[in-house]
Amino acid sequence: MASNTHSCPQGDSLRVFKGTFIHSTDTDPMKTLDLSILGVNGLGKIVFIETVDKEEELAQKWHFRQEDIRELHPRKEFFIPGLVDTHIHAPQYPNMGSCLDLPLLDWLTKYTFPVEAKFSNLKFAEETYTKVVKRTLSNGTTTACYFATIHTDSTLKLCDVINELGQRAFVGKVCMDLNAVFPVYKELLCESVSETGRFVTELTGRKYPLVKPIVTPRFGLSCSSELLQQLGSFANSNNLHIQSHVSESLEEIEAIKKIFPNCKNYSDVYDKHSLLTDKTVMAHGVYLSDEELELFQRKGVAISHCPNSNTSLCSGLFDARNALNHKVKVGLGTDVSGGYSPSVLNAMRCAIDVTKILSLKSSDYEKLSFQEVFRLATLGGSQALGLDKVTGNFEVGKDFDAVLVKTNVPDSPFEVFPSDSPQDIFEKFLYLGDDRNMVEVYVAGKKVKPFAGS
Repeated sequence: MASNTHSCPQGDSLRVFKGTFIHSTDTDPMKTLDLSILGVNGLGKIVFIETVDKEEELAQKWHFRQEDIRELHPRKEFFIPGLVDTHIHAPQYPNMGSCLDLPLLDWLTKYTFPVEAKFSNLKFAEETYTKVVKRTLSNGTTTACYFATIHTDSTLKLCDVINELGQRAFVGKVCMDLNAVFPVYKELLCESVSETGRFVTELTGRKYPLVKPIVTPRFGLSCSSELLQQLGSFANSNNLHIQSHVSESLEEIEAIKKIFPNCKNYSDVYDKHSLLTDKTVMAHGVYLSDEELELFQRKGVAISHCPNSNTSLCSGLFDARNALNHKVKVGLGTDVSGGYSPSVLNAMRCAIDVTKILSLKSSDYEKLSFQEVFRLATLGGSQALGLDKVTGNFEVGKDFDAVLVKTNVPDSPFEVFPSDSPQDIFEKFLYLGDDRNMVEVYVAGKKVKPFAGS
């Protein structure tokens, strides 16, 4: 990709798109920018987005010609921001779409720990991780927050694959020194801490521009107090992001009470070990109390709402509206393979279903609109991961992370009729669209779908 010099001529390094752009802002959950023109420089940054009546003025300033403009077909093509998956387990991909007949703790024992243990094999890891990264990119996920396994070298292999394919990601080497139910899949305390340090050092040394480490204690049941404390200290000393699980199921919460009797609730376990910061994202949070949500808000902790997984494993129904009312940052997660789909579109649909189910319990419950859920999948996800200064919508200065949606692809899963409004078309895509409609995907201005050689 040509470098950007901000000098004349700009034609080779500047790319210009004209058409419809749909995104979210802090004040508007879904804003449609019809008849707009957007410029992306050689560094992949958005340098302008204006209405088309400014085209001549922009052309003079940025030195592009009419023939340099890529014009989108009205009603048939539009751009949305890249989708953000705030919680996904890359090594669970082989089980995706199966093994969903048990509740969380039994599911981990019978299905999940055994498949994760296979990732000591680097060849198997590379093959599997290539498939999951390609699959998520195909489904418009430009940013993902991955759990890997306890194996440092295969986790680094995941980072290599992500970098090669061009996705933006946080990647965590899983830490767990307790596992009574599947004892071959755990680490020694000292090993978990030292290998986390090695993972961070080696990944940082590779200088991948879009792939960053995240400290990853699996969850309270698999980590000793000593391990949690050392991981909290390490993360804070190195200004690193943190991810884990919290309050996913009632059975899990009861077990936490027995292991940490001096903590007043599940969130207090993490707080006492310095793991709740403004760089922390916690998955699920189905049973968080208002007191815990207030703690999350004070600390700046984000929640990854994983509605498919929560219903597939019969864990519960997360009240995203209540979390948002508490001013807690919320993004969406697929939670593969507890969730059976790698698509953030599916997570959006499941989130809408959950908010409608919750509304059946109370006549005055304020459901999330599909526009609000769209924001959770884009700008909300970037805020949850602390990336909202870099990505999440089409603001000048941000990276061009985007998905080109085409409604009239061969065998499209939905139809567009002459009477459909632009909102109707977008809503049909949200509810019915899939990777076939996502014809191009861009991360930091680089086209990553279609894949090279495909």
